[in-house]
Amino acid sequence: MAWLVLVLAGVLESVWATALSESKGLTRVRPAVLFVVSLALSMAGLAWAMKTLPTGTSYAVWVGIGATLTLLWGFKTGKDRATWTKSLLLVLLVGSIVGLKVVS
Repeated sequence: MAWLVLVLAGVLESVWATALSESKGLTRVRPAVLFVVSLALSMAGLAWAMKTLPTGTSYAVWVGIGATLTLLWGFKTGKDRATWTKSLLLVLLVGSIVGLKVVS
């Protein structure tokens, strides 16, 4: 159950990072509210998962999921340019996240 919560918290990490960018310095209300809510839920999920999972593993997986999804969203929306190098590095990042799950 802790792994599921951790994955969901990682997804929410991507949501709050994207919402923070879209809020334009917290000056746009809807993205700012989404940022605050998703940040609180993401942190709560990470904290809950850390009750049973190792801190380093939890944090690395949480950040990795968030970073991966945020970059993929940037590719999809055109706000970040997809390159072969970035794609290869994302594959390595996802492989590392899966590897952490396997060895934990």
